[in-house]
Amino acid sequence: MQQTFDTADTLPDAQTHSEGFRISRVARQHAIIEDYVELIADLLDEGQEARQVDLATRLGVSQPTVAKMLTRLSDEGLVARKPYRGIFLTPEGRALAEKVRTRHRIVEAFLLALGVSPCNARIDAEGLEHYVGAETLKAFQLAIDAGLEDFMQKARA
Repeated sequence: MQQTFDTADTLPDAQTHSEGFRISRVARQHAIIEDYVELIADLLDEGQEARQVDLATRLGVSQPTVAKMLTRLSDEGLVARKPYRGIFLTPEGRALAEKVRTRHRIVEAFLLALGVSPCNARIDAEGLEHYVGAETLKAFQLAIDAGLEDFMQKARA
């Protein structure tokens, strides 16, 4: 659904407005799951074990919080846990991790092209990646491919 507005301050119609909030709520519900599977994939892909303690440390949460989420991820068929061997992604979990990782990379590349510092681009991409829709991601990638970084460097000069 595409809506045009006279100004950025114009209140959208009720249907468009509620759809925006609905999409945001769904993204919020999935953000934590996506963070976990992406982190597990990152650890495994770097040759490390994905252990509960590692997840807790990197996510800045307690181990009981991680244990509860791992049970949920297991119930949803995204991870498999092996005693004394850590956490592994199922094919469904790996597919989700790759999808999230791709979104993250596009958002981070877009922010870098805008001139955002690498540290801030990484931090901001971690939050934005969950809320950016397919159309916006496609526009980000198109802008990057069309030379956004060069354009922004010239604009700052």
